[in-house]
Amino acid sequence: MRKCPDNRGCLILAGNGGRVTGMALTDRDRAILDFERSWWTEPGSKRDAIRRSFSLSATRYYELLAGLVDDDEAVRYEPLVVRRLRRLRDGRRRARFEGRSVPAGPGGHQQGPAR
Repeated sequence: MRKCPDNRGCLILAGNGGRVTGMALTDRDRAILDFERSWWTEPGSKRDAIRRSFSLSATRYYELLAGLVDDDEAVRYEPLVVRRLRRLRDGRRRARFEGRSVPAGPGGHQQGPAR
């Protein structure tokens, strides 16, 4: 914790999706990781399941998920899911760098965080 200009204590937010670095996962973070593990069991499209489960737009959901992919706490909580998401992200990055088209997931949408 660092002193703010008004001499009160405050936390300085890092660039990790607005989360404080080193902070434990929130209930929502864990729910997002749990959802990524089994979203295909939900009826309908993933976008609809995201809206139903979290009351979030798909865009906001993927922003939050992208922040979790690089979080060490997320790896400890759900290592297989996070490693799979990292592989997908790295594959998309590699494809863009090499000038290849990025393969779309089911329904024509890219899978996982697009960062």
